[in-house]
Amino acid sequence: MNPKVVVVGFFRFPPDKMPEILPQLEELLKATRMHDGCIAYDAAEDPFDRGVIRFSEVWPDHESLERHFKAPHIEPWREAVRRGGVMERHFVAYDVLHERSI
Repeated sequence: MNPKVVVVGFFRFPPDKMPEILPQLEELLKATRMHDGCIAYDAAEDPFDRGVIRFSEVWPDHESLERHFKAPHIEPWREAVRRGGVMERHFVAYDVLHERSI
């Protein structure tokens, strides 16, 4: 059995760029949830750290995550990130071998 994959991370943008970034983020979320086979894909601007978008993702396996990186809707997001002046980016993927509800 392949482990599930959990990804957590963030992008940091200049706060004044958020009106340009958020509509692109909405498109990314919609397309990813509809087409990429994720179990969960969530992101939101941190209300206490303006300009930071935090992501949490759950994928059924690494292959699904890799396909997501190549999906057609990813390049427009990457372009929006570049135009938005991304200042920092950090993501980590974890293999989930066992899970339990808490």
